[in-house]
Amino acid sequence: MSRRTLRAELLIVLALSLGASAVSSLISFVGSLTRPGGLKDQAATLNASHAPGRPWLDLAWQLFGIATALVPVLLVAHLLTREGTGLRVIGFDRGQPGRDLARGTGLAAAIGGSGLLFYLAVRASGGNLTVVPENLPEVWWKLPVLIASAAQNAVLEEVVVVGYLLRRLDRLGWTPAAALAASAALRGSYHLYQGIGGLIGNMVMGVVFVLLYRRWGRVGPLVAAHALIDIVAFVGYALLAGKVAWLPTA
Repeated sequence: MSRRTLRAELLIVLALSLGASAVSSLISFVGSLTRPGGLKDQAATLNASHAPGRPWLDLAWQLFGIATALVPVLLVAHLLTREGTGLRVIGFDRGQPGRDLARGTGLAAAIGGSGLLFYLAVRASGGNLTVVPENLPEVWWKLPVLIASAAQNAVLEEVVVVGYLLRRLDRLGWTPAAALAASAALRGSYHLYQGIGGLIGNMVMGVVFVLLYRRWGRVGPLVAAHALIDIVAFVGYALLAGKVAWLPTA
């Protein structure tokens, strides 16, 4: 494909997925800054109810949201398959499940704890909203939906922002340093709705993930790590909110 076609394809994929999320996040952050009161007195809810008091309808909306959020991943899979490779070229396959999980678990342990401490520090300084990982009703499907949501976040972000984006930028002639900066900046930007901490923390995470992807050649470990981080955050909040003093709640 020509460079023009590659650029157009990349912009369309981002416009349908995390690029659009970045713009939405910026608008949300401006709204938070201009709202009376400090950032830490406002809340950013990640998994909220869509039909309070109607659990079956709520479940339908939750599953619909998770499924449609993965459509850009299907688009990326189609585009990579069309070029004769597929998702295996970015290491999102079942070729190394044990190694991917082991690497992902270690990475999640290293990033998860430091990320929590960073969030608490930035929030205390007034630079971040109070992040509410979930606000779902106490129903039987709550934990399964939170786990599915975590997995969806991991697959979407790592496939698009690391594997696909870097492959396309490499083919467009970007240097590794420039591609790393673009990937990290994009990851940070669509977390800006959480505040400055969400921006900076996720940019740092983005740098680490890109460096490890360049070394391992696989997004599989990154998907595993991201999923584990989000599962601990979502389920941990559901189990601990209001029960421990150190965990901020809205």
